[in-house]
Amino acid sequence: MVTVQRRQRDALFRAIADPTRRQILSLLRGGRFTVGQIASNFGTSRPAISKHLRVLRSAGLIVTQRDGAARICHLNAKPLRAIGEWLQDYETFWRGTMRNLKNYVEDKR
Repeated sequence: MVTVQRRQRDALFRAIADPTRRQILSLLRGGRFTVGQIASNFGTSRPAISKHLRVLRSAGLIVTQRDGAARICHLNAKPLRAIGEWLQDYETFWRGTMRNLKNYVEDKR
């Protein structure tokens, strides 16, 4: 059975899989931007950027709010912790593997 937590993590991975979305996240680390300001940083159409923003918003990575006719976007990096936690298992694996390799090489000397 797929858990809610796993579905959320999968949505995060899908969201950050695209280089344009990663660039948007990097841009938003610098502060709040309107959709138009975000789109002006890319060579793609504004509707294409809006689609990327919807994916990021549905993954919980950005929050938007209305300010008159404009939509202001800002980063919500908190969900990225789930990816960090997932990667910790692999860091443990690699540390153990590297330690075994070190021991092997030292034993062969």
